[in-house]
Amino acid sequence: MIHDFHTHSFLSDGVLSPIELIRRAVAAGYATIAVTDHVGPGNVERVLEQLIPECAVASRHWPIVALPGVEITHVPAPAIADVARRARRAGALIVAVHGETIVEPVEPGTNRAAIDCAEVDVLAHPGLITPQEARAAAGRGCYLEISGRRGHGFANGHVVRVALDAGAPLLLDSDGHAPDDLLRPAFIQAVLNGAALPEDALHAVLTANPEALIARARRAAAPAMA
Repeated sequence: MIHDFHTHSFLSDGVLSPIELIRRAVAAGYATIAVTDHVGPGNVERVLEQLIPECAVASRHWPIVALPGVEITHVPAPAIADVARRARRAGALIVAVHGETIVEPVEPGTNRAAIDCAEVDVLAHPGLITPQEARAAAGRGCYLEISGRRGHGFANGHVVRVALDAGAPLLLDSDGHAPDDLLRPAFIQAVLNGAALPEDALHAVLTANPEALIARARRAAAPAMA
């Protein structure tokens, strides 16, 4: 089963509507998709207002868990926690932060601000994450991403090595912006081989960690449904 916690619709810089993106994921054999459009201080509530009903309808009628979420992107590091709290209050079930990828000028300190924020689930493409940051992620249960995205994936081998040494949980995500970006089994295997993920870590990355994050998302959803 394919679980993907980092994708984008045309509510930010993707090419598909949220519902079409989810439908394409169903056709690609996904079990789980989080639609995590880029947000900042000015649009976080508006994006979630549109994503939540689309994910709810898709989950109700199709064999997929569709989770509304956000990727907090290029926000000043001291402001990340506030935007993350707002996202959670607005109904985000997955909160990701756009980490310090080596191919974009992300503000230094973003990785640590995300890891230290209790509302952040996933640190996306964290680039040259430090051992100290990885240990902090392990202590809080912040998931570190192995990226299927061109450019962002350049540091995957480093992320895997540092995360495994620290005991930090890892996920593989597409960071998909278009239908061809969605994960397929052969590509999943190629990315993980390229990142030198050990065979004995495959189950955690592809099954156990995604299932634990889905359970966390369901707990986050429970108060809103009460």
